[in-house]
Amino acid sequence: MVNGVTIGQAAAFVGVTVKTVRHYHRHGLVDEPPRDASGYRRYGSAELLRLVQVRTLAAAGVPLAEIGPLLDADTERFAAALDDVERRLTDRIADLTARRDTLHRLAEGDRALLPERAAAVLDRMVGLGFGPDYVAGQREALVLARAMVPDGFDGFLNQLEHCLDDPGYVDLTKRGQEAETWAPDDPRIEELATAMADHYLANPALLGDPTSLRAWARASAQYGLINNHREDQAPMAARLTALTEAALRAAGVPLPQR
Repeated sequence: MVNGVTIGQAAAFVGVTVKTVRHYHRHGLVDEPPRDASGYRRYGSAELLRLVQVRTLAAAGVPLAEIGPLLDADTERFAAALDDVERRLTDRIADLTARRDTLHRLAEGDRALLPERAAAVLDRMVGLGFGPDYVAGQREALVLARAMVPDGFDGFLNQLEHCLDDPGYVDLTKRGQEAETWAPDDPRIEELATAMADHYLANPALLGDPTSLRAWARASAQYGLINNHREDQAPMAARLTALTEAALRAAGVPLPQR
């Protein structure tokens, strides 16, 4: 009677592949049994038990490098090691769940990169009749602001919410969208910039709270990048913004220098 089984049979009995068994051997997790007179390695019940133990721990998420010491540990250390593995698995599950949720939010557009409050501001712009190009530009500006000036992001949202509550701001901004159809030397550009600056000066809350303004003042390079975003697609709007800001700075408003 032949004692033990071949590596192929051992793998089949345990529920793994021959390649996996050899992988366990290379990592020193299961000793290779000696060869019989025919030159075959014969796996006995002790090796099969060890294979089952290793396979079970590996399937549970225990790194291979930790399985050997774990199997050789006493009962107390074994339990403590399993608790540690469970904690790491729980952390990994939480991380994977968060990644899955992000993927789900990607299908919803804004909500993958922006909080619900910012998405609500964009939805409100659409409801107020702002054009799709303007809303898209504001969406991208919010994404950039959140990433590059996080300490000024909430203040930026506060400012946008306050501006959308102001009918005069909404009207002037919509007129600014119309400016893209005007000729570059159209005198209405400067007139509109003056009107916008005057409206800001008459309603200083539209410029943002002092904390937010200080955050943006410390981030002048980021401010310039965000403010100039889509400049090539909306040159008249960029010029209107520059003229309005120049008038506000001349009036003493501490806007960041671009």
